Amino acid sequence: MAGHSKWANIQYRKGTQDARKARLFTRVMREVQSAARHGGADPSRNSRLRLAIERANTANVPKDRIERALKRIQGGEAADSLEEVRYEGYGAGGVAILVECLTDNRNRTVSEIRHAFVKAGGNLGADGAVAYLFRRVGLLQYPVGPERAEPLFDEALDAGAEDVEDGGGGTVTVTVDPEFFEQVRSRLEVAGFTPASGEITLQASTQVAVSGDEAASVLKLMASLEELDDVQNLYSNADFSEEAIRQFQDAS
Repeated sequence: MAGHSKWANIQYRKGTQDARKARLFTRVMREVQSAARHGGADPSRNSRLRLAIERANTANVPKDRIERALKRIQGGEAADSLEEVRYEGYGAGGVAILVECLTDNRNRTVSEIRHAFVKAGGNLGADGAVAYLFRRVGLLQYPVGPERAEPLFDEALDAGAEDVEDGGGGTVTVTVDPEFFEQVRSRLEVAGFTPASGEITLQASTQVAVSGDEAASVLKLMASLEELDDVQNLYSNADFSEEAIRQFQDAS
């Protein structure tokens, strides 16, 4: 879920712990089912499914629950009614927001999405309204010490990475074209580098700085969208100040 890293710090802030866990379980299991349905139930041949299973493992979804879901997919018994839909719109200050959903009722979902936008002073746009502002990329994060950072930089670039950044705190982020995500990850694993996380995500080409009331409105909108069961992924090009995030957290 993005805005990008700053939003990740607050994305599951609101609500009770049990409610957050239930939503997260539903979200990751829907992604497992959809990935298997569209690309097959063998994670070794379906990189999207492999990432979905990794995300489910990170969320502590029981292994047997994942296995049961995959068996149902193989038997054609699950996820047939789930539809992938995407909604685009604007929040306060002209911030672009893109929402990816999995739903069994498109009318219900669009109604809930539109209500969240309007309530927070935003507006839902037409298809393509903001999608051009984002590009799909693969991100791999590695926990490495100073002595291994330079070898990782060299190996990643040689493997075909687009960019390698020192994220501070002993982490290095590798950006790759999604087409070469598995190739780069596999080569780095062979070289002895194991990622702490990996995902295919959307990244904004430009950022829009928002503060004050505008920042509060955008954060409120994104929090409302996060709470909707059908929302799978949420992206924006908002650049929030640390103060704006802190004030929102305090108010929540």
